[in-house]
Amino acid sequence: MNPRDTSISHSPRITSFGFILVVIAFSVVSTFATNKGSVAIRDTVSPAKRNELVSKLRSISGLTKLSFDADGFLRLGADSSERGSHGARELLKNAVSGENIVVIEDASSRADVAFCRVVMGRWTKANSALSAFVVLIDFSDFHQLTGDQQARAAFDVGWGFLHELDHVVADSQDAETEDSLGECEAHINEMRHELGLPLRSNYFFTALSMQTDPNFGTRLVRLAFEQRDPHTDRTRRFWLIWDSTVVGGLIASKQTAAVRATPLTRK
Repeated sequence: MNPRDTSISHSPRITSFGFILVVIAFSVVSTFATNKGSVAIRDTVSPAKRNELVSKLRSISGLTKLSFDADGFLRLGADSSERGSHGARELLKNAVSGENIVVIEDASSRADVAFCRVVMGRWTKANSALSAFVVLIDFSDFHQLTGDQQARAAFDVGWGFLHELDHVVADSQDAETEDSLGECEAHINEMRHELGLPLRSNYFFTALSMQTDPNFGTRLVRLAFEQRDPHTDRTRRFWLIWDSTVVGGLIASKQTAAVRATPLTRK
């Protein structure tokens, strides 16, 4: 979902959607201002979760030296690998060298975050000229996924973060209609294609047509990915499945980031 807030000056495409803010302590402004970097992770993100994100981003981008330094700033390392997605490397480079500040925050188990979400940030105790965005990551949601291995490889915490980063760097938009994938996810699909992974075929997830025990209150949903088989010239479909009552996303006001429900399944 796009960054939301009209109180901070930015392009009209990003600021025309709402008023969500995350406060960022002004004590870190001077650190960003010294050109330390433009993407940082909060120290409240555990080492295990930080390593999970780093591992996924290395795998996608091919940047084997990518890491967060001692101060929490994203470092890409030398770009000597011919493996990985070129598009992902360019997105990360543009984010690190860009004018917008991106802060990564752990939002695990939050009801208002399904997988990932990016919102506008506001500095405290000062009127900084630096534009700030906060990427909220619900790490626990990604551990709720089941389904085809191919689809799971094309949708993890690394892909979720890149989706939100593309909103900030490219000012890209998500789909608003069921028959559209959206500009942002089209960019991410280009990266999946570079890695030989199946492509996301829908922006909106749909309810899974199967009966579940009403005593457990589960509501299973699914998201489709597709890939053409070069041997048969047929398109294969792969699915991701999760319980929306655990991950979230069915309530329109809480639909966030990389996934949204179709209008038919919204409650």
